[in-house]
Amino acid sequence: MEIDLERAEERAVQSDRKIVELEEELRVVGNNLKSLEVSEEKANQREEEYKNQIKNLTTRLKEAEARAEFAERSVQKLQKEVDRLEDDLLVEKERNKQLADEMEATLHDIQNM
Repeated sequence: MEIDLERAEERAVQSDRKIVELEEELRVVGNNLKSLEVSEEKANQREEEYKNQIKNLTTRLKEAEARAEFAERSVQKLQKEVDRLEDDLLVEKERNKQLADEMEATLHDIQNM
C-alpha cells in the first residue's frame, strides 16, 4: 500500500507540475491572443484608413480626368481659333502684298508720265 501511495503521490506531484506548465502555457497563449486582438484592431483601423484614402484618391482622379478632358476640349477650340487666325493672317498678308504691288505700279506710272 505504501508503494502504491508513493506512486500516487509521485503522479500527483507530476500532475501538479504539468498543471503549472499548462497554466503557464495557457497564460502565454492568452497573452498572444490579446496581442493578436490588438494587432487585428490596428489592422482594421489601417484598412479603414486605406479605404478612405482610396475613396479620396478615386474622387480626385475623376476630378482630374474631368479637368483634363475639359482642358483638351479647350485646347482643340483654341487650336481651331489659332488655325483660323493664321488663315486670316495669310489672307491679309496677301491682300497687303497686292496693295503694295498696286501702289508700286501706280507710283511707277506717275513717275513715267
